[in-house]
Amino acid sequence: MLFTGLMITNSGPMVLEYNVRFGDPEAEVTLPLLSDDTDLAEIMLACVDRRLDSVQIKTKPGYAAVVVIASDGYPRSYLKGKEISIAAVPSGGFGGLFDLKEAGFEDPILISTTDGVGTKLKIAQAVNIHDTIGVDLVAMNVNDLVVQGAEPLFFLDYYACGKLNVDVAIKVVEGIANGCIESNCGLIGGETSEMPGVYSEGEYDLAGFAVGAVERGKVLPRISDINVGDVLIGIASSGLHSNGFSLVRKVIAKLSIGYESLCPWNSNITLGESLLTPTKIYVKQLMPVVKKGLIKAMAHITGGGFVDNMPRVLPEHLGVIIDPKLWEMPQVFKWLAENGNIPLEELFRTFNCGIGMVLIVSLENENNVMNLLRKYDDVYKIGRVVTKESNNGSQVIIDGITGIC
Repeated sequence: MLFTGLMITNSGPMVLEYNVRFGDPEAEVTLPLLSDDTDLAEIMLACVDRRLDSVQIKTKPGYAAVVVIASDGYPRSYLKGKEISIAAVPSGGFGGLFDLKEAGFEDPILISTTDGVGTKLKIAQAVNIHDTIGVDLVAMNVNDLVVQGAEPLFFLDYYACGKLNVDVAIKVVEGIANGCIESNCGLIGGETSEMPGVYSEGEYDLAGFAVGAVERGKVLPRISDINVGDVLIGIASSGLHSNGFSLVRKVIAKLSIGYESLCPWNSNITLGESLLTPTKIYVKQLMPVVKKGLIKAMAHITGGGFVDNMPRVLPEHLGVIIDPKLWEMPQVFKWLAENGNIPLEELFRTFNCGIGMVLIVSLENENNVMNLLRKYDDVYKIGRVVTKESNNGSQVIIDGITGIC
């Protein structure tokens, strides 16, 4: 076997070395790229018999990578006989390992979340689109981490089905991996479980588990710092996210619309494709602002909408007034309200209505935070903090809700 090692430089490819050793890392990592119907033994026999032109050699698409631990200075002059140790921590075995010290934390608090995707899964299974649902799974977990000031570190998934469909599972895990990349967190483990009789053919369920860390003393929300006059900043959602799909499915069933039909609010795609728009991940946008200490509290607008999620970050004596006229509600929510006869009060209690994340900041930091976030997203000043007493005893008032649809 003749192996040539090349390095691509600005001046073109340059030969580093060539050799005939199968045991070299470069050869070991490349050989698995032979296609499944290419027989290495047949190739070797053909070489011996000088009939290589009679053998078909095909490779798989993609890339190969190898990691080599070498002494400093290699491949030029380097120290010989130096011991190399890679056993800094024990191997994972039955669980994933994560080194907080290597991640740069000094005195961290660990924060964990767990969540699923809910009945949005039923739509993915109905239309056989599975490459975005994994992003939803990651998003629902890491967004819950970032609102506590935590930087996502690692993620694990659980995939359960009646009978494993490898192609479907690959698409789902691909989405999970993409969500982790977008969140700057590691996908360090997972579990796949076949449970015949528990799930019907074609059905699967998902759960996720994420862990993040924040330095001690920087945990959010800083409830005691929230004051009357603080500003609410809303960051746009990507659509429905992963909540309220039981109601969505009822509305669609009532109207007898197929998921393969053109989307009523976007004629460029099908209804199913629009509904499967993945939940927005806010980590990269928010972490720089969080680390600057400009945020007092954040609320991830998930199930329960504004009404149930905002009180989770407010002191008992304070409330908020939200003005829905300060942002443009996406058409999907207007369509649901109209065609599902959903009262607007219920709409804001069930869905995010176009705002997936709400920040509470002081008035003096408003412009700074808005400018930092505008690099990534549509952001809006959507309300303010008031006394609960001035809100007639309610912690959340949606003001001027009439006429927005």
